[in-house]
Amino acid sequence: MNDESQGKPFLIILTAIIIVAAVSLLPLSRISEGKLNDFNLIADILPGCDTATVATSDDSQPVDKELIAAIEEQKKGDEPASEKSQPAVTKAGTQVDTTPDTTTVAAAPLPDEINPKVDGIVIMEDYSKNGDGLARIKAALSRSGNSLARIAVVGDSYIEGDIFTQNVREKLQERYGGGGVGYVNMYSEFPGFRRSVRQSGGGWTVYNVSSSGRRGAYMSITEQYSVKNSESATANATYKGVSKYPTLSSWGVSRFLFVSPQNTVIRTKSTDDAWETHEITGSTEAQCIEVTGATPSFSVSLSDPSVAAIGVWLDEHCGVSVDCMSSRGFSGVTLMRVNETLSSEMRRYIDYDLIVLEFGINAMSASQRDYSAYCNLMVKVINHTRKCYPNADILLMGVGDRGQKNGSEVKSMATAAAMVSAQRKAARTAGCVFWDTREAMGGEGAIIKWANAQPPLANKDYVHLSHTGGARLAEEFVKSFVNAIEN
Repeated sequence: MNDESQGKPFLIILTAIIIVAAVSLLPLSRISEGKLNDFNLIADILPGCDTATVATSDDSQPVDKELIAAIEEQKKGDEPASEKSQPAVTKAGTQVDTTPDTTTVAAAPLPDEINPKVDGIVIMEDYSKNGDGLARIKAALSRSGNSLARIAVVGDSYIEGDIFTQNVREKLQERYGGGGVGYVNMYSEFPGFRRSVRQSGGGWTVYNVSSSGRRGAYMSITEQYSVKNSESATANATYKGVSKYPTLSSWGVSRFLFVSPQNTVIRTKSTDDAWETHEITGSTEAQCIEVTGATPSFSVSLSDPSVAAIGVWLDEHCGVSVDCMSSRGFSGVTLMRVNETLSSEMRRYIDYDLIVLEFGINAMSASQRDYSAYCNLMVKVINHTRKCYPNADILLMGVGDRGQKNGSEVKSMATAAAMVSAQRKAARTAGCVFWDTREAMGGEGAIIKWANAQPPLANKDYVHLSHTGGARLAEEFVKSFVNAIEN
């Protein structure tokens, strides 16, 4: 046997390993809407790799490593002042205090027993000082015929691919007017998974709030930014409208937000028009290129690797806009790293009337019942978000129901109720609005019913919703929201 023949088995095995590894990393359950289960054949040989389809009873650690680090930092806050570590420093020398936040807003007394559902509607529980926790978005919607009311939904993989938020957007735009998909990042690994916009392009390196080498000065509420990578001559992104949703086939205003520390050139294009060249004067502050005019597509192209691309916003001039900002694997605590100075600069172009925080899945474990540390951290998150966006109401969504394997049977994770209780307490302590997602799904055992429904409302990981399930949950959310705003 010659050397070439001897090497073929090795190449075959190596190719098979690469294919298995690649497929193991794909979110098959999410992409196929539950028709295929996620699996990871290399999980047992890679340390720290866990993509089990359901939680197991020995799952004792929070998934989000950033949460573990934040809890450890929080413990240091209990030490004498002389022993505390120095706070982190971000843009313009701004310090981020990571010690526990025990600030309490005087809210209405918490009843002994919560009754989150009235007349079949899961109520928005308002723990603000004066019971006006949705006053800003209510006022903005009353002016929606003449101006734009902006809502941001910031969360984890539960809303990845615009699941849930695409249907909230659809229903609110049908009711209050508006159009366009709102915020979209510069690059997506799975662009076809999102049905609310057709996204394409390449040449980008994406930095999220946990990435090595990230710059805190460029970290916004989106929790990510992108720069041109060294392998490409240009970085480009194209966004096209879709006909699946009646208000998303076109829009009236396209905005590209970025930071360019030096003079540069950025090109944009609408529809099939010729590229328009924008001469940019260098600045450490956020800037915006705004292109007006009805269009079904928008493109951005740049060749300067020093430009930090924050994102694109595709909206109408009036009505309501709903932005989906998802970060897979996050628990919400990294929002404390959002740069307050950058946020202030961005508010000149994009400000919010309501910010919805959707987190919790990546902070849960099957054995942990005390989530007081997470509660304290989320109070800090809410208060820091208020500093970054002082004109916005804050709404905290409780965690959705999650499955846990018990022998051969899957049941609701036993600690899910404890997480909801901790999140409700965080909302009360911070004085914001709370919505019980798990109750809206049906409470105990809901995730099992949703996963087994036809068509499936949840994936077989017993955590994430399918597109159909997202639409169902959006119905409940919008009913609750409209009830709070209009009644």
